[in-house]
Amino acid sequence: MKMKHKPTFAKATAGKQNILAAALILLAISLVGPAARAGELAGVTLPDTLTAGTQTLKLNGLGLRKKAMIKVYVGALYLVSSAKDAGAILAADQGKAIRLHFLRGLSKAQLSGAFQEGFEANATDKVGQKAAFDKMLALLSDVKKGDTLTFNYLPGKGTTLQVGEKKLGVFEGKGFADAVFSIWLGPNPPTADLKKGMLG
Repeated sequence: MKMKHKPTFAKATAGKQNILAAALILLAISLVGPAARAGELAGVTLPDTLTAGTQTLKLNGLGLRKKAMIKVYVGALYLVSSAKDAGAILAADQGKAIRLHFLRGLSKAQLSGAFQEGFEANATDKVGQKAAFDKMLALLSDVKKGDTLTFNYLPGKGTTLQVGEKKLGVFEGKGFADAVFSIWLGPNPPTADLKKGMLG
């Protein structure tokens, strides 16, 4: 008759250690997972931070711009500290940035037309910025799928417009920044879902 052997102390301890290790791994995945996905939307990954002068801006939220069911771009809002109040974000004289990652190509006419429409819908109190805004539109060119367009505001320096890593121009004054950022954060954004996503 065969005797059943009881598990040794070493084996029992090893088993407990394996269970503990598995639990710790699952905990780590649950903690890291959301942060890793923070900069992902519609198959696009955007950085968690951007640099504005000596400041580090943190990703506040991502939104998807769609038109007639067509995905146009992913918009990302970067701030010094997270915020959900669009009015407060516009009012604060702090570093901020908006990056657009295009999901399809657009002509200069399509791009400038959309920005012009956004300006007229949200920045009617910024008529003094119209000349500078038109100058900015003149710097735009066609964009291809995968291109990025960034508006980066730094107090005392102004708003820098760049395509990819190439700077196209710098526009002075907080009033200009307010006019540009209000296109997405004003009362009449391109879509409500886009604004909601960018506000986190």
